[in-house]
Amino acid sequence: MNLCTRLALVLALGGLLCGCGAAPGTRSGPAQERPFWRAEFGGAAATRPAEESWNTETGNRDAEGWGNNELQYYTDDAANSALDGDGHLLISARPAPAGSELPCYTREFCTWTSARLTTEGKTALTHGRVVVRAKLPTGTGLLPAIWMLGNNGVEWPGQGEIDICEVVGAEPRTVYGTAHGPTYFNENGIGGSTTLPADASRAFHTYAVDKRPRRITWSVDGKPYFTLTPSKLPAARDWVFEQDMHLLLNVAVGGDWPGPPDASTPSPATMTVDYVRFYGEGRA
Repeated sequence: MNLCTRLALVLALGGLLCGCGAAPGTRSGPAQERPFWRAEFGGAAATRPAEESWNTETGNRDAEGWGNNELQYYTDDAANSALDGDGHLLISARPAPAGSELPCYTREFCTWTSARLTTEGKTALTHGRVVVRAKLPTGTGLLPAIWMLGNNGVEWPGQGEIDICEVVGAEPRTVYGTAHGPTYFNENGIGGSTTLPADASRAFHTYAVDKRPRRITWSVDGKPYFTLTPSKLPAARDWVFEQDMHLLLNVAVGGDWPGPPDASTPSPATMTVDYVRFYGEGRA
């Protein structure tokens, strides 16, 4: 056995014994293994998420129903967003307390409260991957969402929006991933969907977007289901995603897409977030 043959044999055995090498379809390297920003949600039960990482947006009427005629009033109360003491963030939609008189856009008062958290001004992704492990609430009138908005200072939809995942109303096993931009927004957003083996509220899943130059790929549990490139837009010049984008987590109630809640809608309806991780390039 010559030297080259011996060396090849040693390398092959080393790979088998050590488990070296990336699995098919994965990327190796530090960006894959070590996120540049992460939120793991350690802390005592009923405490609020860390202010150095998260903003809490509030209101409804002044935000014009959050653009979708939604019925929830977002609060900064622990009843709507807090840690559970077991390493999770809970974002809970629940009926508004009696007599709360929270001003609503489509009616006098909002009948539900919820929470909307963002990383705007805190951290953002330029190019790389966002991974969120979460369990999402399902039921009539609910619209939990994990999504991103651009930091370019342009008014929406020119701002750019990437919906990492949405689960709407009475479609508890369907995950939607969508992009919105200057000429493709609301019902004309461009995206795809995939089907879970059971309702999104039954188990944790990893919802992710791989945001690369002129290419965005959506996946659930590591399985890609849709890729967007400029060639799929009405005009390639309307690609607005080569910029920093921040993350949002919220549970909406009612509105144009899911319709109103009813007696079957769970209360509280809770998004349970295990972790958020940003890989690649960005600002932390």
